[in-house]
Amino acid sequence: MSGPSVEKGINFIREQIDAPVASFFSSCVHCGMCAEACLFYTQTGDPRYTPIYKVEPMRRLWENEFTLWGRIKSTLGIAKKVTEEDFAQWEELVYDGCSLCGRCSLVCPVGNDISGMIRKIREGFSAAGYAPEGLIGATTRAITIGSPMGVRLPALKAQIGHVEKETGIEIPLDRAGAEYMVLLSSMEIMNFPEYLQAIARIMRQAGRTWTISSKAFEATNSGIQIGASDLARELVQRVVDAAEELGVQTVISPECGHAYTAIRWEGPNLIGRPFKFKVRHILEVLDEFREQGLIKTRGKEQARLTFHDPCQLVRKGGVVEQPRHLLDLVAENFVEMTDHGAMNWCCGGGGGVSANERADELRLKAFRQKKSQLDEIGVETLVTACANCRITLEEGLEEYEMDIPVVGLTETLAEHLVEEDQEGQG
Repeated sequence: MSGPSVEKGINFIREQIDAPVASFFSSCVHCGMCAEACLFYTQTGDPRYTPIYKVEPMRRLWENEFTLWGRIKSTLGIAKKVTEEDFAQWEELVYDGCSLCGRCSLVCPVGNDISGMIRKIREGFSAAGYAPEGLIGATTRAITIGSPMGVRLPALKAQIGHVEKETGIEIPLDRAGAEYMVLLSSMEIMNFPEYLQAIARIMRQAGRTWTISSKAFEATNSGIQIGASDLARELVQRVVDAAEELGVQTVISPECGHAYTAIRWEGPNLIGRPFKFKVRHILEVLDEFREQGLIKTRGKEQARLTFHDPCQLVRKGGVVEQPRHLLDLVAENFVEMTDHGAMNWCCGGGGGVSANERADELRLKAFRQKKSQLDEIGVETLVTACANCRITLEEGLEEYEMDIPVVGLTETLAEHLVEEDQEGQG
């Protein structure tokens, strides 16, 4: 990622044009439904943010090299080639104006995975050196330090010490043979340490053995976000090696959408083999505990609250009902947004957009979509299950002077646990 290399980028894009991508381009009917599903288009009205247009350089390359008409035009010298100018113009569309939320793919009438194609075209832009500085820096830190935010093991141990002192619960580190290996995102370690405390309290009540690996505690995969499969593979392999060395049964992805996508869905393909362990999002595990009767709660939140569905978790991961089951345990006045579940609108910060300072103004403009959702139902608390969503939501709410606290679902559940010293009380 040192300097622009357009030919290298073109080669990477060419490698991404497989049979599904070719079929997607062949079947696109140019209906415009993907535009209406994209918060960057709906909130700017700029046709450049139409999702299918964001992959135009890839489409052009496909047409020129893989279609009869394109080859004829190339032979005649009238084909429109992909140039360095195209990379310069489309970089902002590919990275700033797309959160890889997948809403466009969901509504496409012919089933084209448009967000998947944007994920693929990023491979070429990253290889050519056309990627945001913020994402380049985050990816470099992830590879060299182990964390996109530069969080090292001593910082994690310090947070572990704080939690152990406050709760009296041991946080197991590198415990071989544990049932679960818990992953964390840097944001949870530094911004939301209450998540770790919640995990400790819930695991104690559920009576399950768990651990954190000192070699691979970071869940966030910057390689997925920037579009560098080789780096994404290295980051996934670290987690796999740690989990297999400790002999755990299940790896728990934290409240982080892209971390879940990276390790659960893309991970086995990236390393080229199945895992020797299960991967579950924390909400899936908590809902399993609920079904097994391992979670005892007391009291319910009285505030009118709603749930923001993280795109990678819900729309792409299928974890739709689990958060609602858990909210039923602890929320008296839960209300749904008009568009919720698989159709929920993105916070605007996914896909590395929140790590891209250049995109801040556009991201806050796109947040008006979420603002309108919240204005419509009028809530006092916003619950979510992704640390990246949480920070993006907080920044958007502050920008539009909306006094709505944002909380994580795992910690909300933990706040209502019946602790051991409460057993038998009235």
